[in-house]
Amino acid sequence: MIINTHSHIYDEAFDADREEVFQRALEAGVEMLLLPNTDEKTIAPMMDFYEKHPDNVRVMMGLHPEETQNDYKDKLMIIEKNINNDIIGIGEIGLDFYWDDTFKKEQIEVLTEQLHWAKELGLPVSIHTRNAFHEMFKILDHEQDGRLAGVMHCFNGSLEEAKTALSYGFHLGLGGVITYKNCGVKEFLADIPMDRIVLETDDPYLPPVPYRGQRNEPAYIVKTAEKVAEIYGVSADEIANITTENARKLFKI
Repeated sequence: MIINTHSHIYDEAFDADREEVFQRALEAGVEMLLLPNTDEKTIAPMMDFYEKHPDNVRVMMGLHPEETQNDYKDKLMIIEKNINNDIIGIGEIGLDFYWDDTFKKEQIEVLTEQLHWAKELGLPVSIHTRNAFHEMFKILDHEQDGRLAGVMHCFNGSLEEAKTALSYGFHLGLGGVITYKNCGVKEFLADIPMDRIVLETDDPYLPPVPYRGQRNEPAYIVKTAEKVAEIYGVSADEIANITTENARKLFKI
């Protein structure tokens, strides 16, 4: 059984067949989906799906860095008001300067504010970092006071960046990218302690081989588990068990 620590099954990409996708995930051995929020518009569909499947779904609340624009203060206010006892984490939050760094200052402000929420509430975070590890680690240097924990979602950095993330107490989130030919993480993953990794899909994005070019879905996490198992030289069942236990401890499930 696997806990998928990052799924956007509430996304409009699944509007036509969401329940069928969910059933395929259960049949594939995915016992639970953790859903990170992205902005004020995704709160309602995410919570609706959670309320339909409370035994197999958990939810987070956060503002994605790419959604940080001129109206970010209004968005943050809405998201903060929606944090309740059902929320198990703050996410998806982070920094993303891949396409544009117009709102770099605002992204840093938004991330810092949400890290403060996490510390005050004792909740783990799901952190998105793209073309921004240097800035991310500067912020964590300042903010990590022993109260922060979480996942470096869709980790695709270097060995040095992986070790730095671990030094702050974070787990590495491994998804479909680990199955890609040009993924550098494969070269050093075996050196990362297995108790510091979790599995995810980031569906509907980043499908693993052999589904590249298609819509990703939660059930495909099995392919990621198989690849991670191959790298560590253990069985897929062992990886499923270890990463699920890691997720349970981190998110207090």
